Amino acid sequence: MDRMKQSGAGISGKALFVVLTVLPVMFDQWTKILATRTLGGGEHIVLIPGVLELTYVENRGAAFGILQNARIFFFAITLAALIAIFYILHRMPEDSRYLPLRICLHLIAAGAVGNLIDRLVLSYVRDFIYFSLIDFPVFNMADIYITCATFTLLVLSLFYYRQEEDFAFLNRDKK
Repeated sequence: MDRMKQSGAGISGKALFVVLTVLPVMFDQWTKILATRTLGGGEHIVLIPGVLELTYVENRGAAFGILQNARIFFFAITLAALIAIFYILHRMPEDSRYLPLRICLHLIAAGAVGNLIDRLVLSYVRDFIYFSLIDFPVFNMADIYITCATFTLLVLSLFYYRQEEDFAFLNRDKK
């Protein structure tokens, strides 16, 4: 039991990386390919009338289309975020207490990489999920990973990781 607690509930770091970073990136890219093939000609599919649609948009900006064509800026920000995430993951104890934090960081990395691939290969991000009920900007799976994981991180930091020593592993003096 102690060994299981020390190893993050029995999941190795490499397995967690594959399951929570590589597989979500692959799923994101697959859904974007499907969206491009199915919706790329201007088609759109109503899933729930007045609520949810699939429609294809090429986003050359960030969230909500801001900072159009700032490709180098997005690359730099994404690279900095990935370096920070993997630094934190490297320093984080292999204790099951940190598994929720570890999952969130892997999912944010997956979302960042998914959109980065689009920006590097296509110069834009393929978005296709549209909540027409609230006229929310069109988004994709990578955006969902980032948004849900960031929200969960916020909740965790407010209600679960509340002690200063919870993040002591980030101190340079300690490992």
